[in-house]
Amino acid sequence: MTALSSICVYCGSSAGGDPIYAAEAERLGRSMGAAGIGLVYGGGSIGLMGIMARSVMAAGGHVTGIIPQFLKEREVMLDTAHELVVTGDMHERKRAMFERSDAFVALPGGIGTLEELVEMMTWAQLGQHKKPVLLANINGFWDPLVSLLRHMADEGFIRNGFEVSYLVADRVEDIVPKLRAATSAPPAKHKATEPASIPIADL
Repeated sequence: MTALSSICVYCGSSAGGDPIYAAEAERLGRSMGAAGIGLVYGGGSIGLMGIMARSVMAAGGHVTGIIPQFLKEREVMLDTAHELVVTGDMHERKRAMFERSDAFVALPGGIGTLEELVEMMTWAQLGQHKKPVLLANINGFWDPLVSLLRHMADEGFIRNGFEVSYLVADRVEDIVPKLRAATSAPPAKHKATEPASIPIADL
């Protein structure tokens, strides 16, 4: 059993085209801060990244930003975060984010968010960690990814026996409870029940 003390949130350095993404990111940040759960994130001050970090801090939560040197200006590093870690490259950044987190949440974002999310899924599939991974499916944002994973399995490109469990939350208020339940469950034979385990061996 593991206490949920920090969540790594992957999200865009843009706020997206629909205002609901920013509003729900702020709600998630405030719920984490109010619950005493720290945020580990990409260290930027703009887009959903900045909204998440500021809302966690506004609710009294601890924020750790991890950013590679070459992105300090592009993503406008948030100097007011409680802890800032500047890494040499993206690989070091992702490893540091992994090591400091008890669970992972993917808010809407672009190709970088997708890449970080899929890497955590792949590490879990390869047996490198058992930390829960959750899709914050705001406005059905991640529906195409869920469909793609199922399509890969249907077409025979994902082998049986190589499965990874992930969680989906359509409502922000369900994220912390789902992750708490997942981190407190016995590790043996535990599988997420929604949407179902999806094998991703060939991602």
